[in-house]
Amino acid sequence: MDFFNYIRAVGTGPKGNRDLSFDEAEDMMQQILNQSVSSEQIAAFLLGWRLKPETIDEFRGSLAAFDKNTTKSKVENSIELGYPFDGKVKNPYIFSLAAQALQKQNLNLILVGDDKQPAKNGIPIKEIINETNLEHNIHYFDREKFFHKLHKLTDIRNKLGLRTAFNTIEKLSGVAQSDYAITGVFHKPYVKKYAAVFSKRYKNFALIQGNEGTPELFSKGNLWIVANDDISEFTIDPKYFGIHYKKSWDKITLEDSLQELKNPSDEYIKLARLNAAIYLFVAKKTQSIEDGYDLLGCTTDL
Repeated sequence: MDFFNYIRAVGTGPKGNRDLSFDEAEDMMQQILNQSVSSEQIAAFLLGWRLKPETIDEFRGSLAAFDKNTTKSKVENSIELGYPFDGKVKNPYIFSLAAQALQKQNLNLILVGDDKQPAKNGIPIKEIINETNLEHNIHYFDREKFFHKLHKLTDIRNKLGLRTAFNTIEKLSGVAQSDYAITGVFHKPYVKKYAAVFSKRYKNFALIQGNEGTPELFSKGNLWIVANDDISEFTIDPKYFGIHYKKSWDKITLEDSLQELKNPSDEYIKLARLNAAIYLFVAKKTQSIEDGYDLLGCTTDL
């Protein structure tokens, strides 16, 4: 279809807008990925699409286009961690310490990174990975290599400078064909939307009120696990596990983030173990988060 028809579908106002079908959404996204239309047209569509707003079928159709342009590599016994591509602003990452805690548990962590995307000006996963010696159970995939067409849209997205549908659908690429996945969500109303879009792609799919939209729990929050269209909700409070880590409210530098990983406090190590226990539970390797935390031990040695 002529791309202008897609712009009209999302950009003519409440009376003239319409939802795209699955097939139309797939075609729309393929044209964007191919950059067979101008950057101005791409930006216009993305803005209108967000304001319309996006539907489940549109997300699913877009993901179908993503899948056709992604080079996938199966990693057994893995859980995909869905991080936002605009990075973290106020707190360090915790995935490398969680991986250390999981070294004996036969669970691989899948991480995906790329150059920084809008909207918040945080530290992206890629910058941490480039400065870190990865644990053997971390499998990192650079999007520039396995999904080059989406990587090439970075310049357009940064010039636009706003959140778009990409921020939602790019968090879980399925690059490792993992059986399990967890991603961060800010608000409960988004849980059903994420579940409808992603859950069929995994044996077990989870959403968590993670720090800065990541799958990393830093303070009391909810965990939702989706299985066979059923959504189970759990509340997790680090204080229940004797963890009293204080989140930062100030902007953090890359150097600060790396320093926290190299010389973690005792509370940060325990917090990493709690996150590792959550991943074990989502991957069905323990019956509860408490069992996972006990399995990993409660000492502060890593």
